[in-house]
Amino acid sequence: QVQLVESGGGLVQPGGSLRLSCAASGFIFSTYTMRWYRQAPGKEREWVASISAAGSTTNYADSVKGRFTISRDNAKNTMYLRMNSLKPEDTAVYYCTRVLDWRNDYWGQGTQVTVSS
Repeated sequence: QVQLVESGGGLVQPGGSLRLSCAASGFIFSTYTMRWYRQAPGKEREWVASISAAGSTTNYADSVKGRFTISRDNAKNTMYLRMNSLKPEDTAVYYCTRVLDWRNDYWGQGTQVTVSS
């Protein structure tokens, strides 16, 4: 069965960095576009970044462009989100998704990121 498991969240000070991972199993990871989303308390879920199956194309929300980097290692069936210059407004639960026909057909359980001094 398809599984997506996020990890790497935690508490970090403003200006700090974190790297999130999304470990995938149960499908041929290298053939799917993948995405990161986040949801802050009291807010709607927000798209953060996308990466194509081969990793050659990436896209970012304006709110994270220049600070976050999405990447993947298809040999390890893992996607990453490197987050630099973190701000309190980046505090959220971060989710990875698998994309099928432009829609998200599977979601992970999420990992909490808290940016606070």
